[in-house]
Amino acid sequence: MNKPEPIDAIQPEPIGPAPRHETVPVTIGGVTMGGPAPVVVQSMTNTDTADIESTVEQVAALARAGSEIVRITVDRDEAAAAVPHIRDRLMLRGVDVPLVGDFHYIGHQLLADHPACAEALAKYRINPGNVGFKEKKDAQFGAIIERAIHYDKPVRIGVNWGSLDQALLTRLMDENAVSAQPKSAREVMHEAMVQSALLSAEDALRVGLPASRIVLSAKVSQVQDLVAVYSMLAARSNFALHLGLTEAGMGTKGIAASAAAMGILLQRGIGDTIRVSLTPEPGGDRTREVKVAQEILQTMGLRSFVPVVAACPGCGRTTSTVFQELAQEIEGFLHSEMPVWREKYPGVEELNVAVMGCIVNGPGESKHADIGISLPGTGEQPTAPVFIDGKKALTLRGPTLAADFKALVIDYIERRFGDRADGAGAPAQTP
Repeated sequence: MNKPEPIDAIQPEPIGPAPRHETVPVTIGGVTMGGPAPVVVQSMTNTDTADIESTVEQVAALARAGSEIVRITVDRDEAAAAVPHIRDRLMLRGVDVPLVGDFHYIGHQLLADHPACAEALAKYRINPGNVGFKEKKDAQFGAIIERAIHYDKPVRIGVNWGSLDQALLTRLMDENAVSAQPKSAREVMHEAMVQSALLSAEDALRVGLPASRIVLSAKVSQVQDLVAVYSMLAARSNFALHLGLTEAGMGTKGIAASAAAMGILLQRGIGDTIRVSLTPEPGGDRTREVKVAQEILQTMGLRSFVPVVAACPGCGRTTSTVFQELAQEIEGFLHSEMPVWREKYPGVEELNVAVMGCIVNGPGESKHADIGISLPGTGEQPTAPVFIDGKKALTLRGPTLAADFKALVIDYIERRFGDRADGAGAPAQTP
């Protein structure tokens, strides 16, 4: 039997993500991604862009939820004509979020025919797999890049495995077939995606678009493919990178796949902006993808967006639903107030609240939170100690216990983070 190594001989694993892959910063409207900037959250509308009012409503909702960039489809003349009106109506509402135009097939024509659209957008997104075909490809790609240069707009060159450049893929497959050490078809596909992005970026540079105006993406729908492709891109370039699974799926499947794929890459320091592409349920809330993206970044310790509510999962000791209801109420309340609190209470997104269901881990978890409560479990005394800044502050009892704790949370926020707004920055005092 092997003896365990002495503890001083064990090399500890580094804590936290790897240093960020160094990329060229790109500014989109007033938002910077890449370089030292924090990872940016973005999303996309699913409205008909020609329907100005519904698009404005959805963009505003996504921005309120925390989307720092919003992409809209520009697929025909009516959509292109609507873009400046959408921008103007958002500005009248006080929604200053950069709009990205998603172009396929006829982007060169739409940008030329609708200069107001070209000016109103903060960035263009094009796909080298369908920007043009055969002899027209280079000319149409160049025309879009020239428009971007004229209006000083960044461009995302977004490769997608569902519309990969077939000429490039065929050439690489043919070369692989006669290679002394042929790769798998999957590996060739990875190489084709990386080459498509990098060759297109080189073409854009030749036309005159600077690296500080180029973002790359290479989207696939499988976790391991995404990790492989972006690892290759990061190793071979320093362009800003947009992460996201395409066609991630619905519900928990899409959330789990997106979190797994992007979590691995972000842990390696790869990625400057993320988009979680969830298929919404019919009539579902489009802002869910924004919340999931924020939660990925926050749970990894990369950014803070909303206060964290820690709550136990429940067990046979917690047959009461009081702690579940209180945790849900507190979390919902904090989320709903964040649009106002971001301005009123600077730093409130760093708050940690604990709502625990019994005495086993309740007091310990509550002490680790900024403010926490340990509710009584099955058979325990009907008392609930409250801990503030690691110390027991008081004990709550009776039917108003949940409302009393909510009031304590509000009071804590006002005193601790209200002081920051006044410039004092003093921590809240235990009552």
